[in-house]
Amino acid sequence: MPIAYIDCFAGIAGDMFLGALLGAGVPEQVLVNTAAALKLGATLTVEKVDRSGISSLKVQVLENGRPAEDNSKIEQQSSSSSTLLPRTQHEHKTGTPHSHDHTPTHDAGHTHAEHHQGRSLTEIRRLIQSAVLPDAVKAMAVRTFELLGDSEAKIHNLPVDHIHFHEVGAVDAIIDIVCAAAGIHHLGITAWHCSPVNVGGGSVVCAHGTFPVPAPATADLLSGLPTYSAHVQKELVTPTGAALLRMLNPVFGPQPPMRVSSIGYGAGTRNPAGFPNVLRLMIGEAAAATSPASQPAAQGPNDEVAVLETAIDDTSPQLLAHVAERALAEGALDTMLTPVIMKKGRPGTLLTLLCSPDQTNKFERLLLSETSTLGIRIRIDRRRTLDRNHVTAATAYGPIRVKLGSLHGDVLNVAPEFEDCRTAAAAHSVPVKQVQQAAIAAYLQDTPHKESGR
Repeated sequence: MPIAYIDCFAGIAGDMFLGALLGAGVPEQVLVNTAAALKLGATLTVEKVDRSGISSLKVQVLENGRPAEDNSKIEQQSSSSSTLLPRTQHEHKTGTPHSHDHTPTHDAGHTHAEHHQGRSLTEIRRLIQSAVLPDAVKAMAVRTFELLGDSEAKIHNLPVDHIHFHEVGAVDAIIDIVCAAAGIHHLGITAWHCSPVNVGGGSVVCAHGTFPVPAPATADLLSGLPTYSAHVQKELVTPTGAALLRMLNPVFGPQPPMRVSSIGYGAGTRNPAGFPNVLRLMIGEAAAATSPASQPAAQGPNDEVAVLETAIDDTSPQLLAHVAERALAEGALDTMLTPVIMKKGRPGTLLTLLCSPDQTNKFERLLLSETSTLGIRIRIDRRRTLDRNHVTAATAYGPIRVKLGSLHGDVLNVAPEFEDCRTAAAAHSVPVKQVQQAAIAAYLQDTPHKESGR
């Protein structure tokens, strides 16, 4: 099954993602046709560039023959008034400072440039839906803009329908997002994985003052995702890049076991010395982890698992919850907290932790140091697991990841990812169960196609 790994050691932006998609095997014509379908007078140029010794692809959007980001700057400067939203899209691409002018005006004489730069979410959704593109592409693109809108609305404490996009509503950002959706659709990836995201460092100037990187809306889009700051004091993640990651909702962590078949490098505009400003995308087939006998045995459908247990009656619930969360963050396979009655009728908690046998010592120390227990029971159990992978179902509420459990190629369990469903339900003001049902229905409708390659 094809899987992908996004390596965000230099952050992520929309143009970098397009370059990485092309380098990983998406035909340039797919993006060219997508840009044309939007009827914005936009075209794409692709060139090979050097980023600290790494050959990578730089994608640029042209609007009526000129770089779209240059047109955006001219239009911003000529605008007689401005509307809400941070201007962070181009700072990553060009390295120039950006600021936000949020001073409201009531001048009825809006210029064409102002209208062009201030597209609302409704306008953008209508633009995308009217394009002759696959439904899955339109669903991913609309979902990405909805995520952007939700973050901006939260930052400015406004209804999302009152938000007007500046840079992320400009031509180059629309092309970046919709073309990225087309490239994702073309690859047919069944599971997306991603490294922790380097956000860079330093600060950005906004209308409300100077903020540390990442800027407020970008920070909101990245909330809950693993991020860090290293190497350069520059903004490395744009709102577009963050929204695309949030839309894909990949599994974060180290590169999974895979047989890599293609690697793409997408270039950012800046070229700092000694720091490759590129996004790396690796495409390949999922592979079972194999290792020499001297290495820890790989987890598989039929393997062994270490079980660590301890019953505690004198530790606070808050601390037990912390221990369980920390264990999972450090690689435990699962943790469970079960209420029990201990000696003298005291209510207590049975803490059970599952891990690979080679990690037993690490988790022994965690339980002994973080809880009040004086001892731990340890055993090795044999377990049988289903093969697990994800597919993406295109629903009316956006793309939803669906987890599949298979045995010898037969799909036995189908479950939409709850967090995907909860996020989509909140965005569309519908019950979560409605999104879950739509995801299962979309998967079942497409089941013959998914299973034909078995």
